[in-house]
Amino acid sequence: MNKTEIIDHIAGSADISKAAAGRALEATVAAIKTAMRKGGSVTLVGFGTFYVGKRAARAGRNPRTGAAIKIKAAKVPKFRAGKALKDALN
Repeated sequence: MNKTEIIDHIAGSADISKAAAGRALEATVAAIKTAMRKGGSVTLVGFGTFYVGKRAARAGRNPRTGAAIKIKAAKVPKFRAGKALKDALN
């Protein structure tokens, strides 16, 4: 399912226009990004939790030359599925 299909589904389920559904989806994604950028997490009960994980610095290899390189530490987005979502899939 892609973004357009999600917007169509929201518009049909909520009985709103596709434009309004698109704005609602954009606002939701923006709110999640903002909360995660501040280092927080976003919990949608029954669906799951979006949170920021930390990846430590590590050594790697350049696949072309085989030379050792340093890979910097990074913050990465993560998602932990909630019980209701897990139950819906099984």
